[in-house]
Amino acid sequence: MNSTIETILAHRSIRKFEEKPLTDEQIKTIVECAQAAATSSFIQAYSIIGIKDLAKKEKLAEIAGNQEYVANNGHFFIFCADLYRHALIGEELDRDVLPSIESTEKFMVALIDATLAAQNAVLAAESMGLGICYIGGIRNNLEEVKKLLGTPERVIPLFGIAIGYPAQDPGKKPRLPIEHVYHEDGYEQDKDLYLGQLEEYDKLISAYYEERTSEKRSDTWSGQMAGMLEKKSRMYMKDFVQNNKLNLK
Repeated sequence: MNSTIETILAHRSIRKFEEKPLTDEQIKTIVECAQAAATSSFIQAYSIIGIKDLAKKEKLAEIAGNQEYVANNGHFFIFCADLYRHALIGEELDRDVLPSIESTEKFMVALIDATLAAQNAVLAAESMGLGICYIGGIRNNLEEVKKLLGTPERVIPLFGIAIGYPAQDPGKKPRLPIEHVYHEDGYEQDKDLYLGQLEEYDKLISAYYEERTSEKRSDTWSGQMAGMLEKKSRMYMKDFVQNNKLNLK
């Protein structure tokens, strides 16, 4: 096992950081590593917005559900799906690019490109001894995020990443068994096998929570997922995306 694999396998979400900002050199390195990620057909359909302004970070923390680590960290990054520059290219070169830009396929490309770049950024940060936490809560109110960041049409803020010096050492949360995630030569559709694997995983997660909380919590993963998915959330997303001239076709 090499140091890269050790860094990947040691990942955990950090939600408390030291009051120490990242240096401009650290920020530059993280962004350069993000840019080194694979990108579909070299389209590079994403942008990254770094937030230093404390008032903006505090507003983003409020939008994200009053998560204080959105405001209190070494640096806050927001990853955006971005096809704005591609629309400008079409205008400048007088080419009919909008049908493609407004397609579901190119929207998916932008989502994938941004996510690949983000994970590269995370691995770079963690390899530097920093901690990270992905923040999907900015999607609670993207209209407010859009106003705060001044993003143009065809740009969708997807998620944030809080990065900084860890001020906690949380336990590593067990993932689904590899047999439940990795399928060979086709998707395993033995329902009894599938449910049996979930049952074993639920026992593992329940034990994890009991140990972590001195038996004050014993949730199962299945119970968490059922409870979360039963509640409708961010149902405005399709309209927001289409109002920003993406995923129209």
